[in-house]
Formats: sequence, structure tokens, C-alpha cells
Amino acid sequence: MFQQPKWFRQFIKRHTKPIPEYRATLWKNRLSIAYALIAWNAFGFVCYMIFTGRGDWAKYYGYKSEEESLLTPAQQWTKTLGIKDATVYRISGFNVQKYKVHNDFETGTFVKIDIDSEEKVEDKTNIN
Repeated sequence: MFQQPKWFRQFIKRHTKPIPEYRATLWKNRLSIAYALIAWNAFGFVCYMIFTGRGDWAKYYGYKSEEESLLTPAQQWTKTLGIKDATVYRISGFNVQKYKVHNDFETGTFVKIDIDSEEKVEDKTNIN
């Protein structure tokens, strides 16, 4: 794990009595079973939410607008970080796609430009 400060270990030893080994093992096993059950239930809940169509919970509960849900992660991050011009490398398998992202924060528009052909891939989209 991590190295504890010496004073902290001495404080704990001074103010607590030792636990018998069989009791410590018993509680370690109980806690590991409880952790496994909680983790399994959390996994089942996530699968249920995805299966019922609520995987994107922010969109489902109305925290994300339709325009925001259409933006790619690169577009969302450039908006969040306030980057006006960015070059994005999209890697899928052995394919590498390179494009530029231009944000105009005054008008609230976004433009995606393909670098190879220098043409607009997507028209201006409202990002506000």
C-alpha cells in the first residue's frame, strides 16, 4: 500500500488493543463478500440503465440539450476548455483521420474542417 508516518502507527498501537488473527481474517472475508455483492449490483444497475435506453443519463433527464448530444468529444472539450482552433487526430484501428476544429465563441458556432481537402465537413452548429 503506502508508507504510514511513524508517529501515526505508534499512536494507533498505543490507543488500541491487538485483534486476534482469526477474528481479523473473519472480518476480512465478510468485507470482501459485501464488496463483491455491492459491485455486482452496481454492474447490474449500469447494464439495466443501458438496456432500457438511459445510458446517457444527462440527456435522458434533460441536463444535456439535443445540440450538445450531437457534438463529438473533441468538440465538447474544445468548448469546455475555451480553445478556439484545435487540430484533432482521430484514430480508429489503423486509420488516422486529421481535422481542425474552429469555435467562434462570440456567435456560438462550431466548424469542423477536414485538413486533407480543406473543406468544411460540418456546417456551423450552435454550441451555446
